[in-house]
Amino acid sequence: MTLTTDHSRAVADGAHTHGAVKPQGSRAERRTSFSLEDIPIPNGREEEWRFSPADRLQPLFQADLGTSGVTVEVSAAPEVVVETVARDDARLGTAGKPGDRTAVTAWNAFEQATIVTIPKEAVASEVTSVRLTGVSQDATAAHVLVRAERHSEAVVVLDHDGSGTLAETVEIVVEDGAHLTVVSVQDWADGAVHASSHRARLGRDAKLKHVVVTFGGDVVRVTPDAEFTAEGGEVEMVGLYFADTDQHQEHRLFVDHAVPDCKSRVTYKGALQGSGAHTVWVGDVLIRAAAENTDTYELNRNLVLSDGARADSVPNLEIETGEIAGAGHASATGRFDDEQLFYLQARGIPEIEARRLVVRGFFAELIHEIGVPSVEERLLASIEAELEKSMSVITGAPTA
Repeated sequence: MTLTTDHSRAVADGAHTHGAVKPQGSRAERRTSFSLEDIPIPNGREEEWRFSPADRLQPLFQADLGTSGVTVEVSAAPEVVVETVARDDARLGTAGKPGDRTAVTAWNAFEQATIVTIPKEAVASEVTSVRLTGVSQDATAAHVLVRAERHSEAVVVLDHDGSGTLAETVEIVVEDGAHLTVVSVQDWADGAVHASSHRARLGRDAKLKHVVVTFGGDVVRVTPDAEFTAEGGEVEMVGLYFADTDQHQEHRLFVDHAVPDCKSRVTYKGALQGSGAHTVWVGDVLIRAAAENTDTYELNRNLVLSDGARADSVPNLEIETGEIAGAGHASATGRFDDEQLFYLQARGIPEIEARRLVVRGFFAELIHEIGVPSVEERLLASIEAELEKSMSVITGAPTA
């Protein structure tokens, strides 16, 4: 059975608000702070943690995170400037305040930060890669700031691998007229725990493509926030994830339309297989009273490949003005389409290969939207590897 919610335009129901009154629990009222005292350790029953395995995240809730469990290596485009700075650098913290416990512990624990700057009007000739590698299971904090100055263009890829327990902050500042793509790949080894807070601020006519790809690790929780600060901004948020046995993968997004004439598009797709595989997608979009002529849409699709897997999908849309260009969301979770499988098998394609084709087709369009060939190739290879596992889980056939 497929469970679907679909709203092509803003409609008046319990999920939406109109006028100046904010509902209880509105994202506009969420507490944000740089202080640990303001954001206490959660008990797991709070709205923002109710889907999360709080017991497995406990090491990252603590105030005494270290800084030695992850190494950072950067391979930069010639036009890009890379710096390692102390935490008192004035550029840090400008993308917004932490909004949950792991975000605030990460902010208070890091000693040095990596700043990647695309200078004013520079166009990067190649991809800049930032690799964060876990080298121990000690709970660790890391901080990365990506700054695209006025009218610059660049692609920055954040790679996470190895084995670690990491609370991470990624700040993204896109100044007026800049075009920036940031890709965050979570390809951890088994047993890794990763909580990453991405906070982005967009200036006038700025464009950000934000891509999240999650495959590895034990628990991965990524929380991207995007805030428009001037008119004409555009953000595209793309996500792809594949959860295996006992993996928890969670993606919680927040798009804050605080000013007029801005556009956002969110598209996340995920697949699950194996007992205990759990994915969570929560998409919050807030259109404030001043944000007239907003154009926004968010979409989440989940494909469940085996019994024992669970996908939670929660799109939320809050609207405080009636003067919008468009606003809506869609969410669906389902299993293989038996008609698709029958169609392929009726044409002589074996069941295992037919299932592969269905999954490839599910992800294909989204992969091509990433726009970074090296990342797309890696994703295709990773999906093939996961499909080898799924064929074994579903059919009992040995993997190649």
